[in-house]
Amino acid sequence: MSKGFVGNSAVTGRKKNSFILRASLVLSIMAAILIATISLTVLSANNLMNIEKNEVTNVPSNILPSYSTTSFESADGQTPLQGWFFKTANPVSTIIVVHDTGSNRLPFGVGMIDMIEKWLDSGYNVFLFDQRNSGTSEGDISCYGYLEWQDVLGAISIVKQISVTTDVILFGIGTGCTSSIKAYMALPDSGINEIDLEKYPENIKSLGFDKSYIAGMIFDSPAKDSDDYIKPIVAHREFLGVITQYFVPYAIRVSAGSENINLAAVIARLPVPVLIIYGGHDTFVGADKITQIIDERNRLNSALTRSVMISGAGYLEEYSMGKEDYIEAVSNFLETYFTPEE
Repeated sequence: MSKGFVGNSAVTGRKKNSFILRASLVLSIMAAILIATISLTVLSANNLMNIEKNEVTNVPSNILPSYSTTSFESADGQTPLQGWFFKTANPVSTIIVVHDTGSNRLPFGVGMIDMIEKWLDSGYNVFLFDQRNSGTSEGDISCYGYLEWQDVLGAISIVKQISVTTDVILFGIGTGCTSSIKAYMALPDSGINEIDLEKYPENIKSLGFDKSYIAGMIFDSPAKDSDDYIKPIVAHREFLGVITQYFVPYAIRVSAGSENINLAAVIARLPVPVLIIYGGHDTFVGADKITQIIDERNRLNSALTRSVMISGAGYLEEYSMGKEDYIEAVSNFLETYFTPEE
């Protein structure tokens, strides 16, 4: 009996040891996978944030409308920025173009001059500027709108100083949609009382304007979610991006000290006129998802909503593939909501 008991104990001990070994192996593998995922996430986030500046195209001065070069600071008070201010006589408003990450103040290149001239002829000042880490502006990293919203506030602030218009129209392109919406969200509501205003950061209070200073918004290829501009890049360009695409946006947001934004929900509820332009073959943020944004926007604010789809165009290809339709859509939008009747 004694020997049998000892034998069973030995077997039980071996089974326990075998279980511990297997559990340790599984945990070790899981730890290795976790460490590898974190490492790849940090590396990919670093790659995406440290992109090279896209220099402004050398545009012959004789084909550009008259403009003044403008230097100003982002609302963070730490990032010097550069822009061009185009002035017209008796302006209705000022259009501020907010470019996509990896682009610059001329997001559509030299071909954009036709649209600028159209705006000026229609009575709109135009402000083009380079966000941080773009063109001739300073800044070492790009954060896909999660930091650049402060650049937009800086642009609005300088326009308020140099333009005679009493409001601005933001024109967000790609991640410029995130920048524009975050800038709008950061501002106090119109008519806010002094007690509530004190809750805002000093750099926001010192701007001297609120949400009502933004009279309208134009969005070229808005995403449903602010992370949706980052995920496709990671999935297609980074090693094991199919996996890390779900973590890299978070790493970039942590670096910027920002949160994810449901852009679709904000756009649907904006109390100002909105124009949405997108490509019918957009597989980057998804033409079908943009259609959903438009449907929800129309459900809540149909009287203040316009949209146009450029057939055959992919992500941010609308202007190059349907330039005339693009310019006409923007012009009709401006005429409908902002140009005074004669």
